[in-house]
Amino acid sequence: MRYFLLSSLLMIAVSCCSVYKGLKPAKGSVDCIGQFSPRFNATLYSTQVDILKHHLSGLLFFKQMPDSSTRVVFANEMGFKFFDFEFDRNGNFTKHYLLAKMDKKAVVKTLQQDFALVLLHPDLRQAYVAADNRYRYTVVPTEKGNNYFITDTACTQLIRIEKSSRRKPAVTVWMQHYNNGVPDSILIRHEHFKFNISLQRTEKGKLEQ
Repeated sequence: MRYFLLSSLLMIAVSCCSVYKGLKPAKGSVDCIGQFSPRFNATLYSTQVDILKHHLSGLLFFKQMPDSSTRVVFANEMGFKFFDFEFDRNGNFTKHYLLAKMDKKAVVKTLQQDFALVLLHPDLRQAYVAADNRYRYTVVPTEKGNNYFITDTACTQLIRIEKSSRRKPAVTVWMQHYNNGVPDSILIRHEHFKFNISLQRTEKGKLEQ
C-alpha cells in the first residue's frame, strides 16, 4: 500500500513538471524571428490532413493579397473547397468558407491558431528571450500558456514552433528547407489528439514565387 501511494505521488509530481523548467533568461532581440515569417506570394502545397479517423488530401494555396492580407484556401484535386480563410496584416482572422461538416467553433479556432503559427506574425510586445544548453527560445505569452519560437543559439535557423500549456507542448510546427523565403515543407502536429496537417510545396508553387 505504501509503495502504491509513493508511486502515485511520484507520477503526479512528474506529470506536473514543466518541460520548460530548464529555460533561463537570455539576451537578444525578440525581433529576430521575423526573418522566418514565410513570404508567401502565390504558393501551392500538396496537403494531407488526418483528423481522428478522417483523412483529407488536396492542394492548399497561400495567396498574398494587394491589401497585404493572406488568404489560405484548401481544396481537393477536383476543386471542391474545404475552407477559405483570411488573415489581415495585423493578424485578424476572417472565415470566408468552411465545409459544413467541419464548421464547428472548436475546429475553426484550432485551424485559426494553427495557421497563425505558420504565418508567424506574433504579438511581441510581451515577448522575451530564454535559452537552454541547445536552443534559443523567443517566448510569447498567451492566455493559456506560451508560444515558443525555437531557433539555434544564433537565431539563424528555425528549429520548430511550439504552442504550449503551462507545462508542455500542445501543438508543434516544423517549417523546413526555406527557398526564397518560403518553406518547402510544413508539418503541424497536435500532441494530445490525432490532428496532423502535412504540406509539401509543389513545383508549380515554386515557379510562382
